[in-house]
Amino acid sequence: MVRGTLVHQALERLFWNHRRGERTPAAAAAEMEAAWTGLQSDPEYLALALSADQAEVFRAESEALLGNYFALEDPNEIDSVGVELTLEARVGGVRLRGIIDRLDRTPDGELVVIDYKTGRAPSVAFEQSKLIGVQIYALLCEEVLGRRPVQVKLLHLKEPIVITAEPTEQGLVGQRRKTAAVWVAIEQACRTEDFRPHPSPLCNYCRFRPFCPAHGGDPAEAVRVLGPGPRSVPIEDPAIAGAG
Repeated sequence: MVRGTLVHQALERLFWNHRRGERTPAAAAAEMEAAWTGLQSDPEYLALALSADQAEVFRAESEALLGNYFALEDPNEIDSVGVELTLEARVGGVRLRGIIDRLDRTPDGELVVIDYKTGRAPSVAFEQSKLIGVQIYALLCEEVLGRRPVQVKLLHLKEPIVITAEPTEQGLVGQRRKTAAVWVAIEQACRTEDFRPHPSPLCNYCRFRPFCPAHGGDPAEAVRVLGPGPRSVPIEDPAIAGAG
C-alpha cells in the first residue's frame, strides 16, 4: 500500500507540475525523488521499519513501476483535466465518494477515467470484477459532471498491461441498482446485527482473523485483546455511506 502511495504521488506530480511535452522519464524520476523525500516522515512508511538495504529495494521496485508506466502510454499525448479528483454524489439515497487518479479528455472532447494499479493484474476470469470500482467512478462522473466517460482504464504498472472497459448506459443503470441493493443489505445487516463472515484468501491479512468464528475464534476476545472499537454510528448517519 505504501509503495502504491509513493508511485501514485510521483505520477500525480508528473502531471501536476509538467506541461505536455515536458513529461519525460527524467521529469518522472525527479518527481519520484521528491515523493521519496516526503515519504521519509510518513507514519505508514516509518511503521514498516525497513533497514537501509530494504529501503533501497523498496525504492528500486517503486522506480521500476514508475518506469513501466512509460511502456503503457506517452504522457505527452495525454490531455489531463483532473488529477486526484474527488467526486461525490448521492445515488439512490447513498452518498458515494471516490478519488479518480486521473481524468483525461480525448481529442473529440470525451472523458476517460484512469486508475493506476501497482499490484498484480487479475486473471482473465476476475478481470471484470476488478473493474467494478472504476465503473463506480464512471457513475460518479455522470452524476457530477453530467457526462458518461467513453472508457475506464486500469493501468497495471507491474506487468505492465492496460485493462479497458467502455461504460454503457445500461451498465450504469445496473450499477445504480447494485449500489442501492448493497445499501439495503447493509441497513438490514445493521438492524439484525447479522454480519456473516465470508472466508477468502484475504483472511490471511485480516487483523480480526484470530477472533473470527469462521476460523474458530471468539469475537468477545477481540475487545479484551484489541480494545473497544469506534463508537456506534446511527444507520441514518450519511457518513457511513461513503464509498471509495
